[in-house]
Amino acid sequence: MNNFIVTTTRKPDFATENLAAELSLKFGRKFVRREDFSFDTLKKIHGAENILLVKKNSLSIVTADGELFFHPNTAHLRIKNLRGGEGDRLIDALKISAGSKVLDCTLGLGSDAIVASFIAGETGKIVALEINPLIAEIVRHGLKNFSDDSPHILQAMRRIEVINADCGEFLKNCAANSFDAVYFDPMFRRPIKKSSGLNPIRPLADNRPLTEKIIREACRVAKFRVVMKEHSGSGEFERLGFKILDGGKYSSVAFGAIELTDRNV
Repeated sequence: MNNFIVTTTRKPDFATENLAAELSLKFGRKFVRREDFSFDTLKKIHGAENILLVKKNSLSIVTADGELFFHPNTAHLRIKNLRGGEGDRLIDALKISAGSKVLDCTLGLGSDAIVASFIAGETGKIVALEINPLIAEIVRHGLKNFSDDSPHILQAMRRIEVINADCGEFLKNCAANSFDAVYFDPMFRRPIKKSSGLNPIRPLADNRPLTEKIIREACRVAKFRVVMKEHSGSGEFERLGFKILDGGKYSSVAFGAIELTDRNV
C-alpha cells in the first residue's frame, strides 16, 4: 500500500474530523489537520505519496493523477436501460438473473458490481473483492452512504458486500460451486488513455496479470460461468482459455467466458 496520510476538508465538522481520526487508526497512518495547506504542500511536509481525504459525506484519495472518489458512474444509465428492456453486455456475459450469486474479483469503483446487484436482486448475493485497502474503503463507504434519487440504484448499492482481499487467496478458501458466476475486470495490459476518469486509480491499481492458477480456482468456485472483461484484441483471452463473446462491435472492450455447465475444466 502506497505511503499516505489522512486529512479533511479545510473546515470540517466534528463528525468528519472524528471519522478521519478513526480511519487513521484503522490504517495506522498519520492524521493531519488540513488547516489551510494545499494537498501538494501536505505531501511535501509529511513525505506522503497520496492523501485519504475525508469529506462530510464521502471519502476520496488524492493521487498524483487526480482525485479518486466513488460514484455509480455508468451504472445509473445501464440500470435505466435494463429497466427499459434493453440489454447489458456484462449481464449477457454473466447470464445471471434474480437470485444469482456473483463473485466480482476486481471491484474497482464498483459500477459492474452495482449492475450485477440490480439484476440479482434481494434474493441474490454480490461479493466484491478489492485488493487495495484504500480503494476498498472509499467504495465500501460510497456504496453505504451515496445518495441518489433512484431507489433501484440505492438498493443495488446497499446489497453489495465489499471485502478487502487478494482474489487468488480468497478463491482458494471458497467452497466449490459456491457462486453462480465469477467475474474479472483486471487493469488492461494496454490502458485506454481516453478513459481519463480512471487515471487517478492507476497508481493504486493491482497491475499484475491474471494467472492460470487463479482462473482454475475461479472455475472450481463458479457453478456456471467465469467471465473476464479485457481490451478488444487482447491476447489474455486465449492465454487464459476464455472464449470471446459476440457483441460490442464498436467497443474498445470485449468480454470472454468459460462455460462450466459440463464441468470439463
